[in-house]
Amino acid sequence: MTEITRVPLQPIAKGALGKLWLGVALAVALGGAVAYETRQKGLDVETVKAGTGAMPMQSDYVLVNYVGHLASGKEFDRGERVPIPVQGVIPGFSKALQQMQKGGKYHVFIPARLAYGASEQRNQQTGEVSIPANSDLIFDIELVDFKSGAEVMRQRALMQQMQQQMRGAGGAPGGAPGGADAAPPPQ
Repeated sequence: MTEITRVPLQPIAKGALGKLWLGVALAVALGGAVAYETRQKGLDVETVKAGTGAMPMQSDYVLVNYVGHLASGKEFDRGERVPIPVQGVIPGFSKALQQMQKGGKYHVFIPARLAYGASEQRNQQTGEVSIPANSDLIFDIELVDFKSGAEVMRQRALMQQMQQQMRGAGGAPGGAPGGADAAPPPQ
């Protein structure tokens, strides 16, 4: 048998293996730094459980369950079935909501610049700082439902109309004391 493809191996130069490993370590460290910086600079919405259907728009109202944490892990807020106008919250939360679908669960990282920035937030009951200035925020959010702004406005108008009719009819269906069909006071 003849050897047609025989190639002699050249010896590795002294110190070349160390330089190779140093290059690999440097590349890994640089990649990690870039990934960390990218996460620190931008909003990150991770889907935990996919939802279905359309996504809310800025003019919509959402119904959510959520838990808010600081980057240290300290919980600063929690809500169950909370109605929220999409455009009525911090920019990062609003942008995250517009990437969600009904029934979905999401893990959201909001950098400080898309949260409260250099402003600290205080607990309204205790007065203590609940969110320090320049804090990155982490939320676990479940989008229960959402409705268009126009639909919410129609429902509000209908509720106001019903309340006015109730007041005009004496405050209760069928007429109540003080209404137009109330019995005259005894003499």
